[in-house]
Amino acid sequence: MPGLLRGVARTAMVAGTATAVSNRVSRRQGERWAAQEQAQYAQQAQYAAPQQAPAGGAGTDRITALKELGELRAQGVLTDAEFEAEKARILAS
Repeated sequence: MPGLLRGVARTAMVAGTATAVSNRVSRRQGERWAAQEQAQYAQQAQYAAPQQAPAGGAGTDRITALKELGELRAQGVLTDAEFEAEKARILAS
């Protein structure tokens, strides 16, 4: 009987240790994955965030865009129809 109890106790100790190690590995792996996901999310958010114009600069941005558009038309890059369509889009925004 004492040998049987010793065997059961040893088995319980080994199983308990294995469970503790497994839980610790799983927790560390989950933390590592969470950190990687958070870093990827931050990187994607950095590239996906729209550039905001400074307050009061919307009119200046439109003027700059229209000047560049006029230069493209003068260089022959844009047709008159393309120029008018883009000009309407810029003025509507």
